[in-house]
Amino acid sequence: MASHRSNIVSIEFDRIAGEENLDAELRTLLDAAKSARERAYAPYSEFKVGAAVLLNNGEIISGNNQENAAYPSGLCAERVALFAAKSAFPNATIVALAVYTNTGETTGEVPSPCGSCRQVMLEYEFMQPDSYRVLMAGSQDTLIVFPRAKELLPFAFTPEELKKA
Repeated sequence: MASHRSNIVSIEFDRIAGEENLDAELRTLLDAAKSARERAYAPYSEFKVGAAVLLNNGEIISGNNQENAAYPSGLCAERVALFAAKSAFPNATIVALAVYTNTGETTGEVPSPCGSCRQVMLEYEFMQPDSYRVLMAGSQDTLIVFPRAKELLPFAFTPEELKKA
């Protein structure tokens, strides 16, 4: 019988009890994500999500999910916000990203970005010298803050993987 060793992957995050306990920067960003959620186009799933990106130049760029009858032609809020931020300010670095949907108001759950969004979040983190915080909120009382996007995607596909091919 072959021996094996179990490995453990740890993910660092903070669970925050109430948005009043966020620092001012993340509160402002969360408000922008909430506002973006209200403008989401989600007539099929009715699952509205807002996202907001804070850049080191002080700009806040928001986005929301955009659905399409021809699935999967739509785009998630996280990618809309990140793509818009880097398109408008290609040399700015990301300080923080907030994602909000109010589905947690009844369940207490926090929304989780899809795998594609996590990969894009990580790609943008790789592009800059410093990591950025990620705030996920499902209600005013349920908030999770990750110190870096990398926490959301262990064993990620990286630019180095392409160089190995």
